[in-house]
Amino acid sequence: MNRYKKWASREYSLKQRLLALIPAFFLFVLILPYLLVILLPRMDAWLHLPVLYFRPANIIIGSLFLVIGVIYGFWSIYSQLSRASGTPLPMMPTQKLLIDGPFKQCRNPMTFGTVTAYLGVGILVGSMSSIFLVLIIGGLLLTYLKTIEERELEMRFGDEYVKYKKTTPFFFPKVRLRNN
Repeated sequence: MNRYKKWASREYSLKQRLLALIPAFFLFVLILPYLLVILLPRMDAWLHLPVLYFRPANIIIGSLFLVIGVIYGFWSIYSQLSRASGTPLPMMPTQKLLIDGPFKQCRNPMTFGTVTAYLGVGILVGSMSSIFLVLIIGGLLLTYLKTIEERELEMRFGDEYVKYKKTTPFFFPKVRLRNN
């Protein structure tokens, strides 16, 4: 926890934060999709796993998941960069607790968006290996968030985070429709 406290005590310029996101961009926007679309479907064939392709269901469901995931993922990253002087990276955390925008709907909208988008990709290509990998990585990420990041956020933001935690879902967004 001391490492998180040290990381959180330092503020970074927008330029520094954007530069730090470049390796993450390559990993999440290029390497992982390549793995899900090219390599893992080949592994399905090598393992003689069935292709989960039921046209047009894969296209409709996969595209819907992908669009929803991308919206939540980039919306939350934009919020962290522009309104909280931070990044999604643990070593450059936000300097203020975000509780509005996508963070009003769930405490982990970036994780929700990432997992949802990658599930959409796995569904679009109909790869069991891709879907399994996303579920495994998503499960590991959620375990990290629940066991480590939540303690760190309570340490940094105290009662404000505890109150937010009690009123906001952990992973699945609770979309509130506007009252007219």
